[in-house]
Amino acid sequence: MKRSHPYLIFVVLSLFVIAITSCKTDTTTETTEEKNELSFEELTVSKLQQFYAEGTYSIEEITQKYLDHIDAIENNGPELNSIIQVNPDAIAIAQQLDRELKEGKSRGNLHGIPIIIKDNIDTHDNMYTTAGSRALEGSKPLKDSFVAKKLRDAGAIIIAKANLSEWANFRGEMSSSGWSGINGQTKNPYILDRNPCGSSSGSGAAVSAGLSLIAIGTETNGSIVCPSNANGVVGIKPTVGLISRSGIIPISFTQDTAGPMARTLADAVACLNALTGVDSTDTKTLASVQHMQKDYSKFLKQDGIKGKKIGIFTSPLGRNFKVDTLFNQAVAYIKSQGAEVIEIDKIAENNIGGLSFQVMLYEYKDGLNNYFKSLGPNAKIKNLEELIAFNKKDSIEMEFYNQRYLEMALEKEGLDSDGYKNTLKEMLKGSRENGIDRVMNEHELDAIIAPTGGPAWKTDHTNGDSFGLGSSSPAARAGYPNISIPMGFVDELPVGISFFGRAWSEPVLLEIAYAYEQGTKHRKAPQFLEH
Repeated sequence: MKRSHPYLIFVVLSLFVIAITSCKTDTTTETTEEKNELSFEELTVSKLQQFYAEGTYSIEEITQKYLDHIDAIENNGPELNSIIQVNPDAIAIAQQLDRELKEGKSRGNLHGIPIIIKDNIDTHDNMYTTAGSRALEGSKPLKDSFVAKKLRDAGAIIIAKANLSEWANFRGEMSSSGWSGINGQTKNPYILDRNPCGSSSGSGAAVSAGLSLIAIGTETNGSIVCPSNANGVVGIKPTVGLISRSGIIPISFTQDTAGPMARTLADAVACLNALTGVDSTDTKTLASVQHMQKDYSKFLKQDGIKGKKIGIFTSPLGRNFKVDTLFNQAVAYIKSQGAEVIEIDKIAENNIGGLSFQVMLYEYKDGLNNYFKSLGPNAKIKNLEELIAFNKKDSIEMEFYNQRYLEMALEKEGLDSDGYKNTLKEMLKGSRENGIDRVMNEHELDAIIAPTGGPAWKTDHTNGDSFGLGSSSPAARAGYPNISIPMGFVDELPVGISFFGRAWSEPVLLEIAYAYEQGTKHRKAPQFLEH
């Protein structure tokens, strides 16, 4: 395997390998040399909060270091192409948060924490929201998304917006995950010609490369857990309704959700705590009232596997013996920690995938048209027809793949049609009552596990994505939670293990996933290899 150019090795080593100086209680004796020694790979939410509390670093200093790191990686190094735009107000926001700390005011664990969000999530600031599409280049929403507002209220700094598979990878056939018309192809930080998966491609690649502590992704089916798998990070896809989708460019009202991605489950949970909440403009969140936890970190237990009964979803197995080997090792570890396991070969009916696709098409048309309306009378694109027409005329948008899914959505009736209502009812019954709920009730399971995916494939704009295996669909179609944790490596490429289950079962899934993460610690930093 050919390794990176020596210059890239120098950049990587200078940014990732330097050890963090042990924190000093007497910060007045700290030397400039010590203060400049910072490992982005080793930083966590708790460590940054310790730095701030002890005065080791100010929020402004940390924010500037992250901005410099983004510049080094994206403009002077491996060029992951994971970032669409950097927040021009990041330093000013950091300065304000520093002033609050000096006044003895902290907004919580995310105070002063740099976070990158996927560029299909509205921000009402000096950044745009594009979904990666040239049709929305320069588009400024009229207000923050619920997610962006919650992050700001919690004291997080939205430092940048991440590249993504354009329109969250639901535009057309033979697409390449991580490619957008507005920003090109995101690379995998482990091996640069490999794909980062998607659609939260930039979110996964950026947080893996240390461009922020946390990133926000969105998922309809696989778009958080797959890039978490391919980029060697943790991803939480919560129950639909735990996090509001207001101000997120939609695909499916039934399946869409946002979720945190981070290098550790503890950091992802710190973010999850800030994102939950009832939103009157997203009716799915109304059901979360009786299920929502104020602090999910209490479920991060070292012995969280002990006494659990776990189903092994075998359908993804047998397609890659290297992944199977890692998964079998994971199962052996889980059994050694006191869990009972049982094999499950099938979860839902065979036609659920087709039903889900039709539901997505119905809801996509309605959701996109409503989103375009939300941009106001001066919006560049006002409806789905205009988007399709724009793409046909654009010199870049149709270069690699078509817009068949947009065209199919345009042909659908409204959400008041019997066709939609019957399809949705049948899909939900098959994925829930006759799917995950049935299997888990029959076997009295606490969770189900499976390989999240295979090692990243080589990016190929001619043939599109080449998924070897995956396990996201059962939880995605039901709208149920799914957590992906690093499981090990196939050669130089990471793969993950998924923990999923019933609606609102985040607490038990976190217990199991955290115990596995802490007991195995499979994550390794990417090295930006060329081949």
